[in-house]
This record gives sequence, structure tokens and C-alpha cells, in this order.
Amino acid sequence: MEPEIKASLVALLAGITSGDGKTIAAEMGRLDGFLEAGRATLHPQLVHFLERRSYAKAVMFLGGESDIPVGICGGRAGRSPAPPGIRA
Repeated sequence: MEPEIKASLVALLAGITSGDGKTIAAEMGRLDGFLEAGRATLHPQLVHFLERRSYAKAVMFLGGESDIPVGICGGRAGRSPAPPGIRA
């Protein structure tokens, strides 16, 4: 399923770049379907990106990149350290 997800993501991002509303709507629908069908078997990080519509990060993940930027929901890696005496 991951190759199909990647192809859909690439088509979606191309649609966004070209302003093709039909492609955007179609590919977002396909991605939602892939997520629903594969939620239990897909890698949790990929599920996270698809749920939050972080499509560029999903493409990076599927391309094997390891230095994907941390977003605003970046968990511990995305947070500033807690001040001294405060447990995070």
C-alpha cells in the first residue's frame, strides 16, 4: 500500500503546485481511504503524518529521509527543555 500512498502524495503535491482543485480533492480522498484501510498495518509515523495532513513529511518519510523537520506537535523532540526543577 505504501507505493500507492506515495504516488497519491506526489500527485496531490503536484496538484497543489498547479492549483488543480479536482486533483487535490481526488487525491485527498484517496489518501483518507488508504489511511482508513491501512491504519492498523501502516507505520505509526506515516499514520501520524497522514492524519495531520502533513503530506510533504509523509513523502519524506516514504522516501527514507531521517531528518524530517519537527512540527508544532513534535513531541519531546520539538519542545524546549523544561526549566530547572520542572519535570517535563
